[in-house]
This record gives sequence, C-alpha cells and structure tokens, in this order.
Amino acid sequence: MKQLPLLLALIAVLVTPIVLRPKTERRAGSERTLVVITPHNEAIRYEFARGFERWSLEKTGERVRIDYRTPGGTSEIGRYIAGEYVAAFENHWTHTLGKKWNSTVERAFANAKQKPDDTPEGQARAAFLASTVSCKLDVFFGGGAFDFQQQANAGTIVDSGFVKEHPELFGPNGAIPQTLSGEPFWDKDGRWIGNVVSAFGIVYNTDALRRLGIAQPPSRWDDLADPRLAGEIALANPTQSSSVNKSFEMLIQQQMQLEVEGRRSKVEGGKLSAEQEKEAVAAGWVRALRLLQRIGANARYFTDASTKIALDVTAGDCAAGMTIDFYGRFQSEAVARTDGSSRVQYVNAAGGTSVGVDPIAIFRGAPNAGLAKEFIAFVMSPEGQRLWNWKVGAPGGPERYALRRLPVLPALYADEFKPLRSDPGVLPYEQAKTFQYHGAWTGPLFNSISFIFRVMCIDPHDDLAAAWRALIEAGFPPEATAEFSRVDQVDYAAASGRIREAFGPVKIKEVQLAKELADQFRAQYRRAEELAKAGR
Repeated sequence: MKQLPLLLALIAVLVTPIVLRPKTERRAGSERTLVVITPHNEAIRYEFARGFERWSLEKTGERVRIDYRTPGGTSEIGRYIAGEYVAAFENHWTHTLGKKWNSTVERAFANAKQKPDDTPEGQARAAFLASTVSCKLDVFFGGGAFDFQQQANAGTIVDSGFVKEHPELFGPNGAIPQTLSGEPFWDKDGRWIGNVVSAFGIVYNTDALRRLGIAQPPSRWDDLADPRLAGEIALANPTQSSSVNKSFEMLIQQQMQLEVEGRRSKVEGGKLSAEQEKEAVAAGWVRALRLLQRIGANARYFTDASTKIALDVTAGDCAAGMTIDFYGRFQSEAVARTDGSSRVQYVNAAGGTSVGVDPIAIFRGAPNAGLAKEFIAFVMSPEGQRLWNWKVGAPGGPERYALRRLPVLPALYADEFKPLRSDPGVLPYEQAKTFQYHGAWTGPLFNSISFIFRVMCIDPHDDLAAAWRALIEAGFPPEATAEFSRVDQVDYAAASGRIREAFGPVKIKEVQLAKELADQFRAQYRRAEELAKAGR
C-alpha cells in the first residue's frame, strides 16, 4: 500500500500521453507506406512527400508516408531493378512453378525481344508477363523516357490505368500530346506517363568566366569546346547518368541536322534522297563526335552523379557544364542574392535541345499498388503539378524549395498563373517548336553513345587532355589536329554495327571491345601530342 501512490504516478506517466495524443496520431498504426525509387534530388523528394501526405489526408482521411530509395542515377536504378527482378523471378520459377533455373531462363524472362512461345525461352517470358513477381518497390519516379520505355519493354513496369481513366488528358484530343518535337510524352499502353518537362543546356558561373577572361557566356554546345575552358568543364559519366547521355544525344542530333540542312541548301528543290540523307546523318555523327572529343578534353572530371555538375559550377571549381535544365535553375535559385541576381546561370543550348519528359510508373507486383495509383493521380493532378514551378509560399505551391521545373499540364502555362510561377517566361510547348528530334537517327544508339564517349574521352582522359594542351600551345598545327580528331573507329557504321552488337547477355564482348577502342584512342592521342610538340 505504501507503494501505491508511486505506482499510480508511474501509470499516469505511461498512460497520459496516449490518452492526450491527437486523433491523427492515434491512426499512426494504420499509416500506409509507399516505396518509391527515384533519381530526384532531396528538394523534389521533400515537396512531393509533404504534398502527397496532405492530399491523401484530405481525400481519404488516412496518413501516408513515402519511403524513398535513391541508389543513384537512372542508370544505377535500372541495374538495381534488373537485379531485384532476377531474384524475384528465380524464386517464382523454382518454388511456385517448380521449374529448373538456368542461364537461358535468366536471359529470356525480361528480354523484350523474346516472344512468348513453346520454347524454353518463350515459356520463361510468358511466365514472367503472366506473373505478379515483385521487386519490392511500388513506383518509379523520375528519369528519362528512354529508360522507362526499356522497363516497359522488359515488362517490369505495367499499366497503372491512369491514361485510360483520363481521356481528357491523353486521348486523341487530350491536353498532353503523345509526342512533341519528336519526343514521346506518354506510353500509348499506359505503362509510363510524363509528368514534368525537361530540356538540356549549359550551367555556368559568371565569376569563373570573368576569371578566365571570357566575356560572352556560353549559349551553344560548341561554346564548351573553347580552348580557354581547358580543365574547366564539369561532365558526368554518361554510362552512369542517362540525363547526361541524353544531352550528348541532343548535341549529336543538332550536328546531324546542321549537316542535313547544309546539304539540302545545295540541292535543287531542297530535298535529299534517302541515301543522301543517310550520308548526311553519318557525316553529322562524325562532326558531333569531334565536338564531344574537344569538350571531353576540356573536362576537369567525369562524375558519377549528374547533380554534382551544377554544384561544382556553383562552387567555382568549374566554369561551366552540361546539364538538364532544372539542376541549373535550382542552383541559380539556391545562390541568388537578395536583389535576385546570381553568379550561377542556366541557358538551354541554342538550337540544340528537344523538350522531353521525366515519367512516372508503377512496378509489376507492386506491394502497395492501390497507393501507387493514388500517388500517380496526385502527381498528375493540378495540386501535384503546381509543385514543380510555383514559387515558395504561393497558394498551392511548394513549402520549402522552389523546384524550378516545368509541369506537363499545358493549362498551368495560362497567363493568369504567370505571377505564381518561378519561371513565367519559360514556355516549353512553344520552345518545342524550335527543335525536331529524329528518333531513328540516334534512338537505337543511345547505349552506343555512352559507350563511345567512355572509350574516347573517359578511359584515355589523361592522354586526351595532354594532347589537347599540346595542341593549344602549338596553335593547332594541321597534322597533329587531324590525328587528334580521328573518330573513324567509332563512326556511324561502327556505332550501328559492331559496337551496338557488343551489348548483350555476354558481357565479356563489351569489355573486350571497350579495352580495344580505349587503347586505340590512347595511342592516337599520344601521337597527336608528339606531332603537336614537333609543330606539325
């Protein structure tokens, strides 16, 4: 009895917080969790997590939480997803279906080229497409349309139903076009949906340019090949960053178009035959690789994360870099002075970028498929779309970060919303009219582009940079310059042939070809350096 007051006090301490806890917290046990894998930065993750939590609470009265997974850039995410589905399907194949697992099954089940049929490979493919095996993720949020189409072809992402449910947005007369300037904006089968618009360009530091004596800021891709920028360009490894590889593809497309247009101007009637256009495209490819070679020679490094480019330009470690638009705009906003000016600026590459989208999709076997569909609905709603470009504090806008991205909903570009938007002068649907992306020219070679840049610029970079410095110091003597600029071993025919064929299930072929070509470029750059030092 003497201990009773103490016991009652202890009970009160334990019970009172539970009794007095707000009603919303009492439902924490019923909180639903959505697992999202994304390359998006922390600012985007924060604003969309908070926005979805509010939106869900208002609509359903339930609390939700987003569990983000961020293994790296889109290329790393793709490799992670592939590994998870291999493990999941092996378990399904052996334990549920009671079949023997082997390398044939592993190569075939997610192979887009494999048709379901009665062969062992076809049976594996059919079993996967009929299954609900899971990678333990719900939503893929952010990345490029190319990466999402690869996942759709493999069968790892599936129709969320949102496109079919909203013909006013996606039908023949819908607000969002299926393609624009040659770029796909959503999958006709509903497996992925573009939710934010992107372009590619140049981020630069005005203080760093002043230090280098460069009065005119870069505005075109070829400005980044200026010898005065040697050691001052920030680039990412395109084999690890699909957004940077996309910017390389844009540069290549521009050079191809310039070559085609130049040849058309010399032909009566301005029309090229199919063979003449093919030759022009191949010549444009060579022009582009030589430009990438010089830009690569100017590179200070090749980071594994495209987000680092704008950060290092902001710090002044590099004067300029190639980037997707929102990284540049976001950093410009982050270091803006009180008067609105900023030492960091971003510009779309003049005449050298299409307008594309970052999609969103639901995974096959998503553990929380219902919640995943709700998240897609939120992201595509006006409430979600406003987060991309509304100013911080604007009604319906972001809470903490100005994301400086461009919503895909055309209605949000109406004049009435200009005062609310962070970039009222940027109109992507108008900008798209200035560039036409020709998917047939470079689309099938997307992986070849990153591979070629790696063997031409990254693996032999020490020799590339040394040869470039020697050329600059010698005033670019013709024989040395010609040797430096040779790209015949990776020309359009090689990219479409032996290089593209090296990508497959037998990885050793790709490794062997990479070593062969990198060694050739090393030897070439060393010869160019010797010739330059000899003044030849």
